[in-house]
Amino acid sequence: MRVRTGIRVEGIVQGVGFRPFVHGLATALGLAGLVGNDAGGVFIEVEGEDDAVDRFLRGLRAPPPLAVIERITTRPLPAEGGGGFAIVGSDAGGRRSALVSFDSATCPACLRELRDPADRRHGYPFVNCTGCGPRFTIVTDVPYDRPNTTMAGFAMCADCAAEYHDPADRRFHAQPVCCPACGPRLVLRDREGRERAGEPIEEARALLRRGGIVAVKGLGGYHLAATAADRAAVAALRARKHREDKPFAVMAPDLPSVRLLADPEPAEETLLTSAARPIVLLRRRAGAPLAEAVAPGNRSIGVMLPYTPMHHLLVSEPLVMTSGNVSDEPIAYRDEDALTRLRDIADAFLTHDRPIHVRTDDSVVRVFRGREMPVRRSRGYVPRPLPVPAGGPAVLACGAELKNTFCLAEGGRAFVSHHIGDLENYETLRAFREGVGHFERLFAIAPAVLAHDLHPEYLSTKYAVERAEERELPLIGVQHHHAHIAACLADNGHAGPVIGVAFDGTGYGADGTLWGGEFLLADLTGFQRAGHLRPVPLPGGATAIREPWRMAAAYGVPATLAVARRNAAMWDQVVAVGRAGLGAPPTSSVGRLFDAVAAVLGVRDRINYEGQAAVELEQRADPWERSAYPVRLEDAGDGGPSFVVPGAELVQAVVDDLLAGTSVPAIAGRFHNAVGDLVVAGAVRLREATGLTTVALSGGVFQNLLLLERAVTGLEAAGFAVLVHHRVPPNDGGISLGQAAVAIARAATEPAGPTS
Repeated sequence: MRVRTGIRVEGIVQGVGFRPFVHGLATALGLAGLVGNDAGGVFIEVEGEDDAVDRFLRGLRAPPPLAVIERITTRPLPAEGGGGFAIVGSDAGGRRSALVSFDSATCPACLRELRDPADRRHGYPFVNCTGCGPRFTIVTDVPYDRPNTTMAGFAMCADCAAEYHDPADRRFHAQPVCCPACGPRLVLRDREGRERAGEPIEEARALLRRGGIVAVKGLGGYHLAATAADRAAVAALRARKHREDKPFAVMAPDLPSVRLLADPEPAEETLLTSAARPIVLLRRRAGAPLAEAVAPGNRSIGVMLPYTPMHHLLVSEPLVMTSGNVSDEPIAYRDEDALTRLRDIADAFLTHDRPIHVRTDDSVVRVFRGREMPVRRSRGYVPRPLPVPAGGPAVLACGAELKNTFCLAEGGRAFVSHHIGDLENYETLRAFREGVGHFERLFAIAPAVLAHDLHPEYLSTKYAVERAEERELPLIGVQHHHAHIAACLADNGHAGPVIGVAFDGTGYGADGTLWGGEFLLADLTGFQRAGHLRPVPLPGGATAIREPWRMAAAYGVPATLAVARRNAAMWDQVVAVGRAGLGAPPTSSVGRLFDAVAAVLGVRDRINYEGQAAVELEQRADPWERSAYPVRLEDAGDGGPSFVVPGAELVQAVVDDLLAGTSVPAIAGRFHNAVGDLVVAGAVRLREATGLTTVALSGGVFQNLLLLERAVTGLEAAGFAVLVHHRVPPNDGGISLGQAAVAIARAATEPAGPTS
C-alpha cells in the first residue's frame, strides 16, 4: 500500500549533513518526497510503499556523526503520486527552535584532502564539509544557511557551487564550503599589521622555531603560540602576557606526541580525539620535553590536538597555545582589536579574513573514573542544550561573577553559554550582554523570568535587576551553593531531594555572610543549611583571597611558625584585624581552609591566579598516604541534625605534624583524606536524620581529583549513591544551569516576585 508521511526532526540537524543523509536514505529505498530546513529543524515528506516508509523511519535513527536527534514526530498525508526526492529551499518562517551545531574538529576525509598534493584543496587551511568545521562561532542567525553565517561575504566559485548543489557530495549544503579560489585567505602580519612576504604557514613555523611568539587566529579567537620546549620563548611569553604561574595549554600534533608529554588513559585519549577537541588535563610524564615554565610546579599538563586545518598545517611539534589576551582580559577575537591588544606580546599575527561572530574559548576537561568532568565548557560543546524539567516559563539565568556563563532555558532545554569569564571589566560585561542577546535571537527565547545570585554586587545580579525593572519581569534569587547543588542535580537528571555538599571559595550566604563549606538538604525548589564549616575571619576581605597566609593567621596558628616569620611585617596587624572583625567578614569557606594549610606548609603565601594555593597543595600531596586527621562534627544546638565543623582543629593537626617533622607531602595527603572523611561523616549524620541516601558533590573545590576520589570512595563504601558533574563544571561555570533549574522548579510551585 502506498502512503505519504510528514516527518519533523528536531535536534542538532542543520549544518551536519542531515539533509543529504535523508536524501540518500530515501533514494536508496525508492521513496519520493522532499526534505528541507526551517526554523524548527528539518521537515520531511516521504511517499512510497508502507514497508519502505517504515524502513526509512528506522534509518533516521542512525544519523550522521555530528547530528543529535532529540525528537521525531510523524503525521499521515494524502498520497500525491509522482517520483523523485528533492531537497527544497529553507523556510525561515515560523517559531525558531532549530538547534545550532557546535564547532567540530577537522574530519578524516578533509584531512586526506588537506594532505593530498593532487587535491585542489591541498594545503588549504579552511577545508571543511558537512561533517566538520566552524558552526557556532560563525552563525549569525537561523536557519543555518550561508547568508546567516560569517561566510556570507565569500561567493562560491563554480567548483564549490557544484559540490554544494550535488546531493551525492559530502559538501552538499555545507554552508562554510570554500576553496583557495573563493574562500578565506590566510596571511602573516607584523606587529604593525603589515602583510609579511612568503607562505604564511611556513613563515610562522620558521618564526616559532627561532623562538618567536605568534598570535594565531583560531575558531573562536586568537591564541598566543610559542615552541613548548623553548625555555626562552615560553619565559618571554609569560613576561609579555603578565601571567606569572598559571599553566599554559599545549597543542601537540598527534597522539604519539601527546604520549611523550603525558600518560593519557584510554578515556582521555578518546576526549583528545573527539570532535570537540577540548584541552584535557593529563598526568605529566617525567622528563617530558617541555620548558618548565609551561606549567611550573604542576604534575599535570593541559593538552589538546589540532582542531582546524590551519592547526594541522602549523603544528609539527608541541606548541604552547594559550588564550590571546593579557592576563585577566577576555580573549581577542576581532582582528583590529587583536592587533591593538596583542602587539606588545606577539612578534607576528597568523590571521585570516573570515570573521568570528562569537568569541569562544577552548574547553577544558578532566577525566574522573573514566567519565568526563568539565572545568570550562565552551568551544566544541556550546550550544548543545542540556535537559531540564519541561514546563514553566522561559528563564534567563545570569550566573555568577567569576567563570561566568549564562543560561537560557525553555521547553525542557537549557542552553548554557560559552565561557564568558570573570565579570570584572567593561569588555567582559559587554561580551556577557552581547552573548545574551545573541542566544535570545538564535533560539528565539524571550525570558519571562530572570534568575540571579543573591550577591547584590555581582555584575550579573545587577544586570538581572536592571533588566527586570526595564521590562517588568519577575526575579528569582538563588543562593550560590543551592545553585551549585541544583546544577549537579540537573547535570545528572535528578530532581532531589539529596544531601548536597557544596565546597568552594566564597559565595553569598542566605544570612549575608560568606559561605563555602556547606552541607545542604536540597532539591530543585529549596534547601536547608544542615551543616557547615565554623566561620573564621577573612582578614582584609578580598585581600585574604590573594594572600593565603592571612588565612593561616585567621585560623590562629602560632606566631613562631615559618609562615608568620615570612610575613612578620603584617602578621600582628592581620591577627588583630581578624579578632576585631572590622574588614574581616566571617567565612565558612573550605577553599580558604585549603589556603590556610597551603600557607602553613610553605606551599604558597600569595597567589597569582584563582585557587593557586589549593591547586599546588593537591600537587604536593602524597596520593599513597592513607592516614587522616580526625574530624569532628559539633551539634549546632538547634535541636535538629545540624552541625558545625571546627576547621581550626584540622589546621592544628597540620601544625602539630609539621612541628613533629612529618614531610609536607604526607601532611598534605592526610589533610586531603581528612576533608574526604568530613564529607562522609556529614553525609552519614544527615542520612540518619533524614533517610536520604544520595549525595551530590559540587563547587570548585571538587575539581581537586584527589579529594573527589577520597570523598566518592568513602561515600560509596558507606552505602551512598553519589552524583558528580560530567556535563557542566562543578565550579561557577555551572552556576547558571543550577539557577535555571531552580527557577523552573520554583515557578511551578510559587509565584515569582521582585525579591523572591
